[in-house]
Amino acid sequence: MNTDRIPRRVLGTLLSSVSAGVVPRTGGPYIAIGRVDEIASLADDLNRVADGEGATRFIIGRYGSGKSFLIQLMRGHAADRGFVTADCDLSPERRLSGPGGLATYRELIRNLSCKSSPDGGALPAIIGRWYSGVAERVTASGIPHTSPEFSARVTSEIIADARSLEAGVGGFDFALVVSEYCKAYGEGDDAKMSACLRWLRGEYGTKTEARAAIGIRSLSVINDVNWYDHMKLICALVRKVGYKGLCIFIDEGVNLYKISNRISREANYEKILSMYNDTMQGKAEGLMLIFGGTPQFLEDTRRGLFSYEALRSRLCDSRFVSGENGAPLKSMMGPVIRLKRLSDSELLALMMRLTALHSKYHGVEARITDDEMAEFLKNSLSRAGAEEMITPREIIRDYVSLLDLLLQNPDKSYRDIVGKKTEVPVQASTASASSQNDETPPANGGYTPRKVTIDDIVF
Repeated sequence: MNTDRIPRRVLGTLLSSVSAGVVPRTGGPYIAIGRVDEIASLADDLNRVADGEGATRFIIGRYGSGKSFLIQLMRGHAADRGFVTADCDLSPERRLSGPGGLATYRELIRNLSCKSSPDGGALPAIIGRWYSGVAERVTASGIPHTSPEFSARVTSEIIADARSLEAGVGGFDFALVVSEYCKAYGEGDDAKMSACLRWLRGEYGTKTEARAAIGIRSLSVINDVNWYDHMKLICALVRKVGYKGLCIFIDEGVNLYKISNRISREANYEKILSMYNDTMQGKAEGLMLIFGGTPQFLEDTRRGLFSYEALRSRLCDSRFVSGENGAPLKSMMGPVIRLKRLSDSELLALMMRLTALHSKYHGVEARITDDEMAEFLKNSLSRAGAEEMITPREIIRDYVSLLDLLLQNPDKSYRDIVGKKTEVPVQASTASASSQNDETPPANGGYTPRKVTIDDIVF
């Protein structure tokens, strides 16, 4: 991947995000290091979902371990492979069940993306693609676009296609609204199209308001209870349009763990159980769900997912995962993917990648050598408990801050800013890195000290 092809806007946003400890929504592949097994496992799930199966995964890791980054990386990967994606972060206002369910649905629809609309708001483009496909089919049947019966024929074809959506819960109303949108699209009725989109986005609070705007009698509305049923209908719609499926990414699951009311918390866990069963039993074809959360969110037996026995029995590790000698075996095929810390060589490769991108963006040569990068990493890992507890976020923030300081203070060297030299060199791998990568070598093969330039980093 050539750095000359990176748009300056994307590069600037990427560096600003990582320096602030925030996961970038664009540009993630430029700093993707490691996680080979995790990405391969999730990519295999995408292949199965494209064939009509369903899948649910839980990505579990500490704050800053890279779970949100992996989610955003897979979101872009899924869109490139012909999927429609939707993502949201849970919060006290956005939940899966009860008050807050509709807010989650609205956020997912707002972030609905595809390859042609990567920044969200893809719902009009998806329905427009459906209308265009039907119009092409009608034209191919011998009815020209200028024919008086063309519009009526397209409308009847759309209504016939939409009937397949009526089998799902709420499918009758959903099919009617989508058909009305397509009809208004063909007639150029912007007011009706806007009204239908508002209904699909869950923006009507009452049935009366929705019926008056769209003109359909006995029309229901999307609410906190039925929002997930409508996400399944959208999944069926995108597959009908020609996409491979719908991938939903729900991050910050720890906000469900923080719900103090036990009944409300368990209601949200029941919703997760329902979603899990739908995808794993084949009742949600072409739907992939990925949840992100902390170990507490999953394993706490008092308030986490494991406090709900039906989920614990589905998500707990097999008794064979611990291995014969107590060393955990690699397990990427189960519903839970636990993120281990990146190896030393992967962290060093990440620092070199950031150095190259930082130099490219600011148009100056890096004022830090490979030996100094290795020393910086050793300093970071030498702190008490850092070997197991330090996260990529902490290292990245500190390192980009160091690069900024070197840029803004040309009279200061690395030694002036960091201080005393560390005598012990960084090892290419550690015990934890070896246990993580017994079979798969670290990404980029490790690095040996050399002068850092833009051309040194292989993308």
